[in-house]
Amino acid sequence: MLLKEQITEDMKTAMRAKDAERLGTIRLLLSACKQKEVDERVVLDDTMVIAIIDKMIKQRKDSIDAFTKADRKDMADKEATEITVLQGYLPVRMTSDEVLAAVKAIVATLGAAGPGDMGKVMGAAKAQLAGKAEMGQVSAAVKAALAN
Repeated sequence: MLLKEQITEDMKTAMRAKDAERLGTIRLLLSACKQKEVDERVVLDDTMVIAIIDKMIKQRKDSIDAFTKADRKDMADKEATEITVLQGYLPVRMTSDEVLAAVKAIVATLGAAGPGDMGKVMGAAKAQLAGKAEMGQVSAAVKAALAN
């Protein structure tokens, strides 16, 4: 079953269970998916849905920071709950050691050396590790690998 179909089924389940918080988050996710399909005239595959989920999680983390600074714990808690729901649709992520090993292999394959090759390495890493690892973590691993 495709990830998008699973999300639709989970929406129906949340409706039946009258789980308003989960239902709201799932509806936001499906809305973002539909918007992407309409804007780009494509049918989303699992990789594209995972990219949308990653983006939504990043937005919620930024919102949590802003709400925490504004002393709005209630809103920060709501965003944290949404993150928990969204993370349920992500595949198991690579550990930091696995990310570092994969980045080192990419650097060796490309023959990259020094910070000037960061863009080239990040492009290859993004293609290879998309959906498997958080890109912030990949970026830090690339910087560390190219600094040596």
